Amino acid sequence: MDGGVTSDADRVSDFEIPEDEDWVHDSFSQLIQEQCHYPYDVIEMTPLDLEEEGRGQITPPVTSDSSLTDLCISDDVECLEADRDVPQQTDPLIEERWSSDTLRVLSSMPSRTIGRSRGAIISQYCNRTMQLRRRRQSRPSIQHFPRSARPSICGYGVETDATDFEEEENKRERLVNNLQNLSAGDRVRMLRAMPLSLSEKKELRMLVLNKAEHSLSQNLIPCCSQLKYYIIIALRHGWYGWLSFLSSLQLWQTALKRVSGRFGTGVLSYFVFLRTLLFFNIFLFLVTGLLLVVPQAISHPHHDQDISARSSWGLEVLTGAGYFSHSLLYYGYYNNQTLQTGHSCPASRNRMSCSSGLSYNMPLVYFFTIFTAFFITCIILVYSMSKSFGQSFRIDKSKGLLAIKVFSSWDFKVIKKSSVKLQRANFGTQLKELVAEVNRQEQKISVLQRLFRLFIHMLAWILCLGSTLACVLAVYYFSEHKHGDLRSRSHTASSDSLLEEVSLLAVPVVVSSINLLLPGFFNVVSWMEKYDSPSVLNYISISRNLLLKVSVLGVLCYHWLGRVASDPQSLGLECWESFVGQELYRFLLMDFIFILLDTFFGEFLWRVFSQRALKRKRKPVFDIARNVLELIYGQTLAWLGVLFSPLLPAVQIIKLLFLFYMKKVSLMMNCQASGKPWRACQMTTIFITLLCFPGFLGATVCVTYTMWSMTPSAGCGPFRGLKNMFEAGKRWVHDLAAVNPDLHWLASAHSYLVENPLFLFLCAGIFLIVIYFHSQVVDGQRKIIELLQEQIENEGEDKKFLITRLQDIHERKRRVTPRRVKGGIEDSSYS
Repeated sequence: MDGGVTSDADRVSDFEIPEDEDWVHDSFSQLIQEQCHYPYDVIEMTPLDLEEEGRGQITPPVTSDSSLTDLCISDDVECLEADRDVPQQTDPLIEERWSSDTLRVLSSMPSRTIGRSRGAIISQYCNRTMQLRRRRQSRPSIQHFPRSARPSICGYGVETDATDFEEEENKRERLVNNLQNLSAGDRVRMLRAMPLSLSEKKELRMLVLNKAEHSLSQNLIPCCSQLKYYIIIALRHGWYGWLSFLSSLQLWQTALKRVSGRFGTGVLSYFVFLRTLLFFNIFLFLVTGLLLVVPQAISHPHHDQDISARSSWGLEVLTGAGYFSHSLLYYGYYNNQTLQTGHSCPASRNRMSCSSGLSYNMPLVYFFTIFTAFFITCIILVYSMSKSFGQSFRIDKSKGLLAIKVFSSWDFKVIKKSSVKLQRANFGTQLKELVAEVNRQEQKISVLQRLFRLFIHMLAWILCLGSTLACVLAVYYFSEHKHGDLRSRSHTASSDSLLEEVSLLAVPVVVSSINLLLPGFFNVVSWMEKYDSPSVLNYISISRNLLLKVSVLGVLCYHWLGRVASDPQSLGLECWESFVGQELYRFLLMDFIFILLDTFFGEFLWRVFSQRALKRKRKPVFDIARNVLELIYGQTLAWLGVLFSPLLPAVQIIKLLFLFYMKKVSLMMNCQASGKPWRACQMTTIFITLLCFPGFLGATVCVTYTMWSMTPSAGCGPFRGLKNMFEAGKRWVHDLAAVNPDLHWLASAHSYLVENPLFLFLCAGIFLIVIYFHSQVVDGQRKIIELLQEQIENEGEDKKFLITRLQDIHERKRRVTPRRVKGGIEDSSYS
């Protein structure tokens, strides 16, 4: 039976449930007792039968050539012919020839009868449909249905003559009539629950539909009913077409299938994660663009900044300075006025006097837009992480998944040749991963080898931590040096503007070089450790790259908020927020450029050099850990910069789009699949977790600290003249309370919910508690499933034990009976 049908039956059917199965044969002894009630199929072993069997063993002459014994299990059901000398190739449980009684019991077990007799199945479900029709009015419970969802073939013979064939046809006709009288939902559930092949189910369904159409043509149906019938069919077809259209709109679906089919789920997880980040940035861009950028662009404010500065070398694209310094890209361009439909009210005036017309308080909107964007992003991340935890950390044994993949995973609805090729490649790669996981065994090593491996791992971690610390110190001192250089240039007039713009790229170039070169050193150290499992190697690489990225970002945040924002006058900055936004723009752009260089030199040129110079067919393997941490690093920069540069998510969107197509082309041309297939069942969960806690949490802390504690610039931005950015909301609440005394409670609510940090800590604690409880629920479900699987294995062992004991008892009786027969023959001859 098709896998899709089986899964649908498990989800939809209201009749096939485990409790109903427990009604059938809750013990093996009950099964044997049930079989003894059928006189036509189960023959009780009486002494006379044993005597005849003993005579049958003595009388015929036994030859060594070809003596066959016919073991007839039941009348017209199953006959087994076996050679006495040649061993049979049967079930693994059967290590020797079982007795006829044992074989009868085995043949009548529910697991052995499915699919052997269509007549039994049709008769069983004919009775079930009849009972369903009779009890449909009262909506009966499951206990009112027949005890077994798996029919037994006891009492039914194989269709060997015309009588049996006519009987089966009568049963089929009754089943079709009963199915026709059921409702559409019950009919679908009943067909899905039948243990028949897909072709037989389709045949039954066509018979029911043809008979229904014939009856409809014979009966006179009112026009209203026909119109209603056609409208329902049209709406259903339209809904299915809409769902199919939405499924076809999934971004990069075909490309992801090609990547999965050729390189496996590990590389696929990188591209899926990239698509997730793209959706996050699209959301940020829509929120900031619609609420901040568009209103500010429409208002056409008159700024007193000098916008005549231009870069003759066009370096403003790389540095973000020059023309871009006074554009919608940065914080300093936005004003602190309340925008009106016909005019604008400056911040110094009473805003309530300008309430005529449609007003738009830019400081308040700027504050709540950033707050809302981060809050919704946090909710989406927590939900995605909880959902990913539930999907990835469920209990799933590789052997069971392998059986499911082999027998019930092919989608027979796919008929297009290109789609079949993609599905076949994807299916084959997944089978390789599952087989590799099943065959993977832990190597038994001695104590000395374990000590040596431990020493190698400790040495590798010391090297990685030491190199990370050295790079972090280098970034710290170099940024301090450039900070002092910028301070000295602010006090002395310099005519070389080109050198000044190029010097702005020094720190981003150094940081991007470290992010490019040090992961290569980590890979060399990992090669020295010689990990057996590719998944463990990826997790170790991710942890080391994550430590590097987080340390560098921590130093940079201290440089921006601790040095630049604390004393902007010493650097000659009128708007330190725009300067920080320019820095984040430069870091984001340099990161993209160095990724391009790494793709070209590290993958393309290395592949050409390896094939042309070294004469090797081997290509480099896609480095999942480094590429994923580069995505998290870039996304953290985008979250940090959305406060200082509202259009920075648009830059990140362009970067991610270029990255996807560039990485896909490079992957197909320059890389090869891993030599050791491995299944990345938890990679997406780990990526989302790393994106949430080190990335998003760190960016949220920095942005919250900036809005709460840092003093805004006095000459630019929507928060000029305020003590901090939170004060914009506080002033707005007090103005509302002054105009309308009934809203005085807003001031208290704002002070307790927004200004008080306890509320933020409570919200963060609630999110963490939700994640913790969800993980505990998943862990409890995993333990329950493990216990159930162990119980199933124990019940299987119990059945094997009982069958073996039954065979032993029969063999002992069999040995005793010939002795009695022989003694009776001797007594009769003596007499």
